[in-house]
Amino acid sequence: MTAILIVEDVSETRKWLCEIACAAFPDCRITEAATMRAGLRAAAEADYDLALIDLGLPDGSGLEVLRSLRLVCPRAVPIVTTVMGDDASIVAALSAGAQGYLLKENPAELLTRQLLQLAEGLPAISPSVARRIMEHFRLTGPAADPDEGLTARERDVLGLIGRGLRNSDVAADLGVAESTVASHIKAIYRKLGISSRAEASWHATRMGLTPGSA
Repeated sequence: MTAILIVEDVSETRKWLCEIACAAFPDCRITEAATMRAGLRAAAEADYDLALIDLGLPDGSGLEVLRSLRLVCPRAVPIVTTVMGDDASIVAALSAGAQGYLLKENPAELLTRQLLQLAEGLPAISPSVARRIMEHFRLTGPAADPDEGLTARERDVLGLIGRGLRNSDVAADLGVAESTVASHIKAIYRKLGISSRAEASWHATRMGLTPGSA
């Protein structure tokens, strides 16, 4: 059974998201929360496989629920469901740990298909958001050569964290100390102008450092 947390303050929209979740996962068990505080309590009280989280809540930001889930339920896949498709909101959500970003303006059938793609290892991202992400990195990344300035070892580290490896795993793979890996990651973040592993993964893919990237 798929355990799903839905954090959404508008009751009609919450019902709509529940229907979408049930269409994608017929055997799911859904917990609903209408506020940030309720979402934080729900995140702390049970384990979830998936979370659909609105950003604009009456008592705070859904980003706080995202951050809490990353700590208390790291196996959950948190996906933002929002009407906010601007660059700042997208980057903030990815930096907070979001593994997907769906716009509520999209039809239910599209959102259902994107949730179903999770089983194939594909992120649930609305097409317009994916385009904005790529455009964001095209404009904010190094203009001529995205890997210009990275050393060979930094490229190795970026490729490994882009595949989802933890610092300890990267250290074991490269035969270096974990503190050395942390130093390399700090340098990578500074050179690429990024602040999260989600952004690092995008750059690793762009640079052809991860399996299946062109």
